[in-house]
Amino acid sequence: MKGSLIVVGFFILGVLAGRSGSMPAWVLSSTTSFVALCALLLCVGIGIGLNPDMKNDIKSLSPRLALLPVATILGSWMGAMAAYLLMSNDVCSILHHRSLTDCLAIDSGFAYYSLSSIFITEYRGAELGTIALLANIIREMITLLLAPLIAKRFGPLAPISSGGATTMDTTLPIITQSVGQRYVALSIYHGFVTDFTVPFLVTMWCTI
Repeated sequence: MKGSLIVVGFFILGVLAGRSGSMPAWVLSSTTSFVALCALLLCVGIGIGLNPDMKNDIKSLSPRLALLPVATILGSWMGAMAAYLLMSNDVCSILHHRSLTDCLAIDSGFAYYSLSSIFITEYRGAELGTIALLANIIREMITLLLAPLIAKRFGPLAPISSGGATTMDTTLPIITQSVGQRYVALSIYHGFVTDFTVPFLVTMWCTI
């Protein structure tokens, strides 16, 4: 929770700095965003490479549970489609100016707000990138706050799917506390797979 609030604070600080008109030209350049993106991907790779138990944790999973990331991805997309249909009709026209692929691109961040928002900003503009940032931060915060309730109501796999790409790091402690140690390997595996798909799926929906 603290980390998410810090990210939101830096986002607000960035908005205020941009509105001030005092930022140097190199900060506003798309090259700067690309360099930041490359650095972020490097850190993700280092984090995965430093985990000595990743290989053994993945081997311990049953084939059936190994499909959980696929269920998370498909379920998230179905939710985005349902939201788009509900909010872009004649009764509710909030999303009339947005396409279904916009919603699917945002949803494909799977709570990985930093990486997905950079990609979406590059492809679809700052407005949609900001929406992606907030939507994915909210997804992470919902998991952090409601994981015990989600697990009690929908079962032990539900908070793992809710956490998306964050289940191998920021939401792992609360998920472990909510569903038990037996799901630690599954949470790490789930986070690793969904984390890995984010750049490809977000780019796919942004370029369609």
